[in-house]
Amino acid sequence: MNDRKIRVIVAKVGLDGHDRGAKVVARSLRDAGMEVIYTGIRQTPQMIAEAALQEDADVVGISILSGAHMTLCPKIVDLLRAQGQGNVLVLVGGIIPEEDIPRLQSAGIHSVFGPGTPMQEIVDSIHASIQTR
Repeated sequence: MNDRKIRVIVAKVGLDGHDRGAKVVARSLRDAGMEVIYTGIRQTPQMIAEAALQEDADVVGISILSGAHMTLCPKIVDLLRAQGQGNVLVLVGGIIPEEDIPRLQSAGIHSVFGPGTPMQEIVDSIHASIQTR
């Protein structure tokens, strides 16, 4: 990758209004030298995909606690692919049952991070994944 900072969209999808975790992750990624755009709460999959396109994002980080992850997260991946951004790394954080993780990964979600995940693990995952693309 060139010298450009890794560009990350962090978004709260759906009706979920609790965003403390998303803000902590956004801050940690900024502290790790990434350029982070936090889109705020109550984003639709279309709004997130459009932000990724507008901001030329390398990574989309979705924060979801509402339980709608099996519907909303694959929709974001599909929209990114439809607009030619199939190479964007999509990560999900929040309350995700273990049994849903393989299905999310099959739908194109790169990684899923649950509560208590060390921030360095997220940073390292992004760096390792971006370097191999």
